Amino acid sequence: MDHVAIDLGGRESQICVRRPDGAVIEERRVRTGELPAYLQRRAPSRVIVETCSEAFWVADAAQAAGHQIRVVPATLAPTLGIGARRMKTDRRDAQVLSEVSCRIDLPSVHIPRPEARAAKTLCGMRDGLVRSRTLLVNTVRGWLRTQGCRLATGSVVSFGTRVRAAVGATLPSYLARQLQLIEHLHAAIADADREVRALADGDAVARRLMTVPGVGPVTAVRFIAAIDDRTRFTGAHAVEAYVGLVAGQDSSGDRTRHLGITKAGSPALRWCLVQAAHCAKRTLPAGPLRDWVDAVEHRRGRQVAVVALARKLTGILYALWRDQTVYDPLRTNRAPQSV
Repeated sequence: MDHVAIDLGGRESQICVRRPDGAVIEERRVRTGELPAYLQRRAPSRVIVETCSEAFWVADAAQAAGHQIRVVPATLAPTLGIGARRMKTDRRDAQVLSEVSCRIDLPSVHIPRPEARAAKTLCGMRDGLVRSRTLLVNTVRGWLRTQGCRLATGSVVSFGTRVRAAVGATLPSYLARQLQLIEHLHAAIADADREVRALADGDAVARRLMTVPGVGPVTAVRFIAAIDDRTRFTGAHAVEAYVGLVAGQDSSGDRTRHLGITKAGSPALRWCLVQAAHCAKRTLPAGPLRDWVDAVEHRRGRQVAVVALARKLTGILYALWRDQTVYDPLRTNRAPQSV
């Protein structure tokens, strides 16, 4: 089986093909859009790419053509020799990937199903709309401060109405444009929310996850999209580590140093879980989990308690998915002695 290493680029990609004995039999540069056709013409081979925007698209094309696929984490690339001695070109990168693949079975990141990728994209596009609205709202708030105007309290949906009431009937053109865009974004975000809600309501796993306090459609859909296949994890602690909510460690010899959370994995999912923890902390009924969170907050402070609760919620979500059950506030594991 040949080893086909592809250094992907937005417009063009570099290919290096080696036989199993390591001999280079082909090197060429092709347009990235032509890679599916190129892979279709080749006999079944092992295709190696690095993680990037085009990686999963190429992985789908390679699998459809009958190839083995390895999507190598970009963080692993320096240890393989890519960029060694400050020499990094597309041709050298492809050569190194193919040469290493001939010697070892390179590890591959999980290739998510198309449904998981679509759900992740839906949530990401919604987040982009929310960020745009926040940016516009902040520009208007900044201008209002220069005018000495103070807004009445209210939700972001009523922001335009409150601004008009504070400024008066005659709005400057630049302010009117901002408010018009904010209101358009309100409608777009509402459409995205309905789409995420429909996706969550139509998924049996998501419906079970949403029985956990603080977990709504966005968090449930993001969690399912990020995990994708629950069987690839050995347990809840592995999932907690995967999303970066476990403590790091920097130890050597007799020195042991514990760090903050690793922040590995998806930042968007981790942010959702922390926000879910904030919400759950406010709404948790009396019970074992409430007592545990209060005890952690008493020892370590509010912020540590929220992050610890986010980690706990991650384990609970995985357990509900694994056991096909719904949340039971009275069924919790014994709380750890420290966090």
